[in-house]
Formats: sequence, C-alpha cells, structure tokens
Amino acid sequence: MAVQQSAGPDPYFPDNGDPRYRVHRYELTLDYRPGPNRLSGSARINAIAGRAPLTEFQLDLADFKIGRIRVDGRQPHYTHRGGRLRVKPAKPLRAGAAFTVEVHWSGNPKPVASPWGGIGWEELADGALVASQPIGAPSWYPCNDRPADKASYLISVTTPSAYAVVSGGRLLTRTTKASTTTWVYEQSAPTSSYLVGLAIGKFQTVLLGDPGPGGVPQHGHIPAHLLPEFSRDFARQPAMMELFQELFGPYPFEEYAVAVTEEELDVPVEAQGLSLFGSNHVDGARGSERLVAHELAHQWFGNSVSIADWRQIWLNEGFAKYAEWLWSEHSGGRSTQQLAAAAHRLLAGLPQDLRLADPGRRSMFDDRLYERGGLTVHAVRCALGDDAFFRMLRGWVRLHRNGSVTTAAFTEHVARFADEPVHGLFEAWVYGAKLPPLPMRLEVP
Repeated sequence: MAVQQSAGPDPYFPDNGDPRYRVHRYELTLDYRPGPNRLSGSARINAIAGRAPLTEFQLDLADFKIGRIRVDGRQPHYTHRGGRLRVKPAKPLRAGAAFTVEVHWSGNPKPVASPWGGIGWEELADGALVASQPIGAPSWYPCNDRPADKASYLISVTTPSAYAVVSGGRLLTRTTKASTTTWVYEQSAPTSSYLVGLAIGKFQTVLLGDPGPGGVPQHGHIPAHLLPEFSRDFARQPAMMELFQELFGPYPFEEYAVAVTEEELDVPVEAQGLSLFGSNHVDGARGSERLVAHELAHQWFGNSVSIADWRQIWLNEGFAKYAEWLWSEHSGGRSTQQLAAAAHRLLAGLPQDLRLADPGRRSMFDDRLYERGGLTVHAVRCALGDDAFFRMLRGWVRLHRNGSVTTAAFTEHVARFADEPVHGLFEAWVYGAKLPPLPMRLEVP
C-alpha cells in the first residue's frame, strides 16, 4: 500500500479534516427513526497522532447535540461550532501515540451545505440515503473528513423492522428484537469518509448472477415494483465485473452491492463496495448502462486507489469514464476510439480553461473534467500500446491498493511502461488547458 497524503489542509476544503492525526478504525452504533428523521449515535474512533504532540485536534460533525465525549476514557474540553468539533484532551497526546475518541450525538440529520447544494444524509419520503461526495460525511457521523485518511469501519444501524439497511462491506448480523432490527456491517478495507454509503428503505434483495467459487457476490437492493426493470438494466453487470477484473486486476473488496431508491437522483453515486442509483436510472431499456459501468469502475479507481486530495479528482473520474468506453467496445457498442472522437468534438466546442491537474473547486464535477479525463487515459493508451497500457493499469491498482495517490505519482508510474518520454503528453493533457489533438489508436478488428 502506498499512501500519499497532503501535509496540510486540503486546498479545496481547508476547513475539513485535520492532518495532525490519522484514523485507523471507526465503530459506529446508530439508531434511526425514519418518521421523525431522528438519529442518535455513538462512535468509537481509534486514531494515531502525527509527528507532533497533540494538544488539540478536530473532528468534523454537523449540527447535532453532543451527549458525551471521551479521549482515552477521560473527559476533554471541547467546542462544537460551524461543523467543527474541536477537542482538547485532558493530557496532550504524544507524537505517534495511539488514542481513542468516543463521541455520542443525536439530532435530525440533514445535508451539509456545499457549492453544489446539500450533500450527505438525505431524508427520503420513506427512508434515508447517504451520498457524501465530497464533504457530506459529517452530516451523520464524526470523522476526519479527508479523502486520504482511510480507515476500517464497523457500522451498526437499528431501525424499525419494516426497513432494510444497506451499507458497503459485509453484513455480519441482522438481529430483530420486538419492532426493531439491528444491521451490522464490517468494511475491513481502508475507506475514505466520503465513501461510507448508507441506504435505508423498503428493499427487495436479489443476487446478480452466480459468482461461483471464488467469485464476487453482487447484490441488488431495490423497491419491489422496480424489480422487472432492474433485472434487465443490471443484467450485464456480472459481465462488466468479469471484464474489469481482466483489465484492471482482481476486484478489491469482498462484495459489491447496488441500491436503488424510490426517488430520483441527479446522478448515481459511488460508495465503497456500494453504488447508489435513483429510480430514474432504472427504465428497463438499459438507458443508464454506461453509468452502471462507471460506478463499478470506481471500486478500483477512487475507492481502492483513492486520491490524496481533491485536486486529483480526475484520477477517479477519468478512469471511470474510460471504463464506460471499454465496456461499450466490449459489449458491441461504439469503440473506444469512436467515443474518444465524440468526446474530443464536444470539448472542442467548449471553453478550454480547465486544467485536469488542478481544476479548482468550482470545476471539480464539471462535465469537461470527466470527458477530458477519459481522453487523457485514452492518450496514455495510444502512447503505450495495449499490452503495456493494461500492464500499467494492473500494476497501478496493485501497487496502490488501499492507498492514495497523486497525478505526479501516476505520471512516474506511466513512464516506467513507456518506450519514449511521457512528460510532454502529461504537460499537454493534464497540466495544460488547450485541448490537444485527438489521440489515435489503431482499430483492432
């Protein structure tokens, strides 16, 4: 595992997260009542101080009532304002010391404000949904909200028994007592706080395909009335899984799940081991199949191999976009070269003032970043040739599994597989704003 974490605050979200320590594990115990939208929770957070003693530290947590806080069993001083929980331990923590924080909180969860509107915990007409990218995790639990601060999770959620709880990772137990059921999930792989997904609703659960011995279990959780459409729209996901494992390397987690809400979503959202879709993405005509491929590809690119800070987001979205093109070509649709040409034509008609290496917070989710990111991956493929390109990809995923990366690290990695220098390619496609010429790949019959 290779971890590359920014030494200071995230350039795009300097108020989020605290680089002075790292979290090793979160253990969350939650009780949620959908009717009144009432959440009460406790968190046990195992963390490690950085290179300097900690006289204080910060957790990110939205506007909840704090019931109790302990640091290594002792009551600290703390303040909680503006989504920042600042904690001053009774005794300073030594550099490199392991420590444990316990937090109890309660209230009515709601999305946190962002430049893109509310993000995080969303109360639905009948249930709830958590889609936290990029800064929504504090809407429901206290965390060190930095993409490179990855930790394992144990999540216990108690709800009325009419509701199912879906989260990433492996379902350990489901226990019913009287009118409530407690669902316990374990996500053992290191996970970024924004990638902890959750869906609470009235779902029917189905198995997608037969994973066979050693295969990846894939489940769908959907409202029962959408099952016929879902069965067609996601029928080819197991084939996508097979293709992506061949091209990118083994699936990096134990299981994969998709959940579909009763309500519409602007776009599907990836979480670790889980992708969340709206009812508008289920039409029975495979109208959103490219998005099914996109979200699955994020399990390798973005989730297992995560970004060191939000400036690097093209490393998530460029590869997921290119995975759409790979699936299209493999499944009899347009080829990667045809899709690259279409993306190039689109970008040629749009403003050319976006730099992939540092798009700026306002342009993090600009469509141009996705299209140009996919084109950049295609340019690397054209420069390396297929054999070296896919060896490079598999090596990248293997080397940085469970870690976090930067554009500079990717540039160095690609250079190891190239017969000629790639500096100019990255200068043009990643660091420059002007759109380079369309990269050409010889079509393979």
